[in-house]
Amino acid sequence: MTSRIIIEADGGSRGNPGPASYGALVRDAETGQVMAQRGETIGIATNNVAEYSGLIAGLELAREHAPDASEVEVRMDSKLVVEQMAGRWKIKHESMKPLARQAQQLAPPGVVWTWIPRERNQAADALANAALDDAAAGGTGRIGDLAGAGAGPSASAAKSPVASWRARSDARPTTVVLLRHGVTTSTERKLFCGSGGSDPGLTEAGRQQAEAAATWIERLGGIDAVVSSPLRRTQETAGSVARALSLEVQVEPGLAEASFGDWDGHSFAQIMQRWPTELEEWLGSTAVAPPGGETFDAVHARVSAARDRLVESYAGQTIVAVSHVTPIKLLVRLALDAPMQVIYKMELAPASITTIQWWPDGAASLRNFNIVPD
Repeated sequence: MTSRIIIEADGGSRGNPGPASYGALVRDAETGQVMAQRGETIGIATNNVAEYSGLIAGLELAREHAPDASEVEVRMDSKLVVEQMAGRWKIKHESMKPLARQAQQLAPPGVVWTWIPRERNQAADALANAALDDAAAGGTGRIGDLAGAGAGPSASAAKSPVASWRARSDARPTTVVLLRHGVTTSTERKLFCGSGGSDPGLTEAGRQQAEAAATWIERLGGIDAVVSSPLRRTQETAGSVARALSLEVQVEPGLAEASFGDWDGHSFAQIMQRWPTELEEWLGSTAVAPPGGETFDAVHARVSAARDRLVESYAGQTIVAVSHVTPIKLLVRLALDAPMQVIYKMELAPASITTIQWWPDGAASLRNFNIVPD
């Protein structure tokens, strides 16, 4: 039994009012493990309505997945919602009162209401944005319920677009051949290099690696599409594959590397010397972001949404997806339904190939891992 849990919730509107969504998750307070999470669009609404919707969703998830928790803390970056729920601010707007009453009915006795700055609420924010992005891409606009650290489709087959059509005797899996990009100067110097950084291209060695991978994939045959992260090193690697297969490169933003913020362009040793406390916290929890960067939980949410879009768009086909270390590790984690901490135990070589199949009923199969073409 989990005795202490944390609910993290967020919501937002692109327009205020405009297309709106919420994100919510329940975390084991002792281990930091995400027990369940959900992101969903709610139509046209204001920011405040979206924030309250996120709170309600988080309380519902807590009731479902941790009904016996003795201590519950709610963390949100909405000062308005936190202060109103704590009883310190009056609820003046009529449209807020029914939502507040619903949240109060769901809230267990003794719940602690905590305001946190936006940068500490990235996991819930990422779920909300992933839901809006999924809807904009033609999806259901729903991410989750994902039980057990953002578990894959097997935990939520009825709610995920991955499982929008059920297994039949003639069903075929969607095969995703994941290719890490070739080396860059940052790779060779072992520097952190994520989204929003210098965005280097491939070195000569990296281009040779990309060509070797393209040859290997060409021999594999049966490729229907090539998809890539928007970053330069993946685009160049994908270009080699696309030319070999006479295909065009399609861009999937969700496959981009994590943002490492202030750490971008620094080595691990430099970060250890300059940001020792922040580094220790980052290594200790996937909910902690580098200064100005992105949490692994936030990356997980967008990678999961990208996986759903790819499996739905290329159902039953075989595609090459060119990406980076963090997204590929997270996709493997999703396929294995493993704890988030498993990402710290994987090594991926530059231009290596990892293949995952996702079946129509949501089941996944890891076919190979970290193959380096000769």
